[in-house]
Amino acid sequence: MRRRTAALALGTAAVMVVTGCSTMSPGADGTVTLNMVESLTNPARSDLIKELIADFEKKNPEVEVNLISPPTEQADQKIQQMLQSGSGVDVLEVRDITVGPWANNGWLYDMKKDLADWKGKDALTENAVQASEDAEGRTYFVPYGFYGLSLFHRTDLIEEAGFDKPPATWDELLEQASALHDPAKRRYGYAFRGGANAHSNATAAIEAYVADRIDPANGYKLRDGSTIFSAPEALDAMEMYLELFRKASPKSSVAWGYPEMVEGFSNGSTAFLLQDPEVIAAVSESQSLEPDQWSTAPLMAGPSGKTVQPLATAGWGVADGSKNKAEAVKLIEFLSEGEASTAFTKKNSLVPILESAAEDEFYRTGPWASYVTMTEQPDTYLAVAQPRGVAWWTEWQQQADTDVQKMILGKLTPKDLLAGWDAYWTEKWK
Repeated sequence: MRRRTAALALGTAAVMVVTGCSTMSPGADGTVTLNMVESLTNPARSDLIKELIADFEKKNPEVEVNLISPPTEQADQKIQQMLQSGSGVDVLEVRDITVGPWANNGWLYDMKKDLADWKGKDALTENAVQASEDAEGRTYFVPYGFYGLSLFHRTDLIEEAGFDKPPATWDELLEQASALHDPAKRRYGYAFRGGANAHSNATAAIEAYVADRIDPANGYKLRDGSTIFSAPEALDAMEMYLELFRKASPKSSVAWGYPEMVEGFSNGSTAFLLQDPEVIAAVSESQSLEPDQWSTAPLMAGPSGKTVQPLATAGWGVADGSKNKAEAVKLIEFLSEGEASTAFTKKNSLVPILESAAEDEFYRTGPWASYVTMTEQPDTYLAVAQPRGVAWWTEWQQQADTDVQKMILGKLTPKDLLAGWDAYWTEKWK
């Protein structure tokens, strides 16, 4: 999966202002000013947030909101500096990879009691409710949406090859992608991820193969406490995954990351792509594909008929050092309800947090329909939390990506890769 990398260009002086501002107490007229800091910044997104803030301010004239938008590449570091200082931030964007360390340092406010009587809570999907609470039941952020995998596929090529529907299992994906693969015609079966974040799709396959034994609270563990990488089914998954590269993927995909994968599907050269919903917008703008030539399907199942949806998420939280917590929570409630939430998820291509989205024509038709299917069938498409909040996640990503590339280059066997991953996580969890 990919996190947005578009940056809003701010000068050095502006960044200094971001880190130096202080949380403001009520003014002489009783107005409270909230400092709100976003992390995954891009210009269009910031403009949308400003529109939502303006609507909030109209309905709450006693509150003003100052949006701070540091460049994405520096944002989490800047937010951390502000949190460490104990001032300068009230509402902040909290991600599943930052909530752990920030909460452990005491920088985030537990909103659970504040949200106890919030009527909007009843409108949230089960996934949103679960994501809003940690293992101890504390609420450090309310998710604004999810990044989840689905299978982008060429409907026309599948039909031409004699298949009556897109793959429902990983084995069917291997079968169909191999059948469609024809390098002589510059047509390839699968947009393989061998470069940056290669481990994410590899672990998606493993999780699908062990879905009936997985720990829902930790997608890298089985219910018996051992790692998913130690399971016999994990080896079956990785051997299948390696065959997907050898039999159905362009050789250059050994180095493909997000941009290359999306381009490979969007320009019509690959038939299948495993990606997040934000790619729907990118493919919709393709000059090479017509709307009736492609769609998405639910994430493929493993041998048990189940699969694991490794949902990534982010949302809005409150800084523990804020002097305006009540107003900050009120803003988060507003952003998580009705029109504000719907506008944010639609315009940012996110899986929605509101149950009502299942009845929205926008989500029920076309490439979004697969996400509604997965949400409505939680016993088949298991929503599982990955341990993305651990302090060593970045280290793990770098090592795991290297190992996947070594495997597809023939320098590491699937068995040895899994043994290394099992040893890594077993040692870290001691």
